[in-house]
Amino acid sequence: MDEEHLRTLIRTIIKETLNPNLVPIGVSNHHVHLSEEDFQKLFPGQKIEMLKKLRQHADFAAKQTVDLIGPKGTIKNVRLMGPYRPHSQVEIARSENFVLGIDAPIRMSGDIEGTPTIKVRSPYAEIEIQGVIVAKRHIHMSLEDAQRFGGVKLGDPMQVEVDGDGGRKTIFDDVVARPREDFVLEMHIDTDEANAANIGLGNNSYGKVIIKKKN
Repeated sequence: MDEEHLRTLIRTIIKETLNPNLVPIGVSNHHVHLSEEDFQKLFPGQKIEMLKKLRQHADFAAKQTVDLIGPKGTIKNVRLMGPYRPHSQVEIARSENFVLGIDAPIRMSGDIEGTPTIKVRSPYAEIEIQGVIVAKRHIHMSLEDAQRFGGVKLGDPMQVEVDGDGGRKTIFDDVVARPREDFVLEMHIDTDEANAANIGLGNNSYGKVIIKKKN
């Protein structure tokens, strides 16, 4: 870790410690998760290569990219995410449905039953993947975070208030809680949601969890 990354980490820890209801916001651009079998079809004889680590410890952005080809259009240079998944999955923003000419539903990751099929092309091959979704906004959190936010459980809806640039305050409702022992606190929204709230793409934004009082 270089000096600049260390300073950023220290600032983040201080900010989150002093403001216990804050949650970092990660803006997710379109991306693809592949099974090892599908990766080998698209990149025969290669290994998935890390470009950079993500906030969740096991996850990383890969060096490899692919093109998404729909009935009406193509989105080029879509980043792969690692590690491999049991099932391949494509995540896009809602507005990109119109570019591709498909109707991907809003789902939690892994819920791909009945979702559209799309062509995925690498420099070496082309395959079809059934499993295109618009990711439902959610919050990764540790079990300790879940208790701090009112004892929320997996799947519980939450509210997060965000002060976007230029004074555009937005309250995101129905944000799905995803507590797990090894998760690091982070709210995930897509680029459409970030643009609507005027949130920058630098992943240095924060929201404030609205903790509902229990009756």
